[in-house]
Amino acid sequence: MKLSFSEAKDPKSGVLVLLADKDAIQNPHVRRLDDATGGAISKAIKSSRWGGQATDILDLLAPSGIDASRIILAGLGDVKTLKVTDFERLGGRLAKYLQSAGDPLATILLDNTGADLPLAEQACALATGAMLRSYRFDKYRTKEPKSKKPTLKELVIASAEHKKAQSLFSVENAVLSGVFLTRDLVSEPANILYPESFAKIAQSLGDDGIEVEVLNEKEMRKLGMNALLGVGQGSDRESRLVVMRWNGGDPADQPIAFVGKGVTFDTGGISIKPAEGMEQMKWDMGGAGIVTGLMRALARRKAKANVVGVIGLVENMPSGSAQRPGDVVTSMSGQTIEVINTDAEGRLVLADALWYTQDRFKPTSMIDLATLTGAIIISLGHEYAGYFTADEGLSAALYKAGDQSGDKVWRMPLADEYDKLINCDIADMKNVGGRAAGSITAAQFLKRFSNDVPWVHIDVAGMVWSDKEHDLYEKGATGFGVRLLDRYVRDHKG
Repeated sequence: MKLSFSEAKDPKSGVLVLLADKDAIQNPHVRRLDDATGGAISKAIKSSRWGGQATDILDLLAPSGIDASRIILAGLGDVKTLKVTDFERLGGRLAKYLQSAGDPLATILLDNTGADLPLAEQACALATGAMLRSYRFDKYRTKEPKSKKPTLKELVIASAEHKKAQSLFSVENAVLSGVFLTRDLVSEPANILYPESFAKIAQSLGDDGIEVEVLNEKEMRKLGMNALLGVGQGSDRESRLVVMRWNGGDPADQPIAFVGKGVTFDTGGISIKPAEGMEQMKWDMGGAGIVTGLMRALARRKAKANVVGVIGLVENMPSGSAQRPGDVVTSMSGQTIEVINTDAEGRLVLADALWYTQDRFKPTSMIDLATLTGAIIISLGHEYAGYFTADEGLSAALYKAGDQSGDKVWRMPLADEYDKLINCDIADMKNVGGRAAGSITAAQFLKRFSNDVPWVHIDVAGMVWSDKEHDLYEKGATGFGVRLLDRYVRDHKG
């Protein structure tokens, strides 16, 4: 879908969209067009249930007296409480509706909505939401009927501050390119996206000015990354570790680091998962997908920050060479791990990736992301990602970034009592701590590999994929996390 901004004027064709609260007829544009159409809008309001609520849409087909093919009146809800994220979701709802309305062109005529938010920011947010909702992963739909394909080809946001809105959106659009890359990666099937092919996609970010290195199994073995390599040893696909560096800040500044779990398919290994739903485990690389999308977003918006992204890429398969429950591995840190459950594999990947990151790059902080535990979904459902940290400053900054971006996060506890649950008789630790507090003991495990660097773990298991539609995405990959972390970097470095 093409998106553009223009001055505030009525379109010569296509759909005209107006925004209003419950007092719609008091809106100058609504009143003017109501007069032009012989009172069609006010009559339609009176004869319908439209009340100006955030989900209300009133559609007037072929109104006489104007050039537009139809007028759509969209509700704003309580304008006194509207935030950027509310306008984004409205833009998404409108995009969804317009995609099946039949017209290839639509114009949103935006004026003073009464919201306590600059008009340019309202326009930018509407555009951002519309673009997020317009994304489709349809490359494998060879027989999709025409009736199912979106009809909307171009959306125009018309306002008095269109030039400023365009400037703001140019930044957001760069971030959206990262969101869409993440959605693409999470959506790809495992026969297409595996460690080597994922690494090649990451290498293509060199076109955006990102420095990319790929470590193969021989190089990782030399570094002592036996925890990561143990996960992938049962697969015919070789494991990879990818390092992406964006150097947009002062050369003397140490970087912020983001580390992602990239299990491109997770059968559970010898501790094999149930067959039902296993096809969804193609998105167990969601953390790595977020980090990769973030790096593109930062590069394309020219972030004034030094950032390193590290992703551990493996495929967890059962075979004669697969890791067994009861095996003991020595991680890069030198700490030993008894593998109680081969389906608790993501933390093994991250253990070496985290240690490598802090050891080589000496970052000011590290944030890891992983589809790590089903237990976090039991705790928080699909509304929040759970995060774990002992650093109060990082916690506050991340929560704020979640609130501003709409990628919501909720803090979960860490404590010595939980840490003791992963102590082990035969090794330094075991990779599971039992059924109780599963997300927390997983975080405690990872904390042992942070080496006291300020660190956050974000469990995104409930957020990278959705089985139902949302205002900002179709069913499928959500792109969660890219805008969260971009906002975090923006607030702290630029």
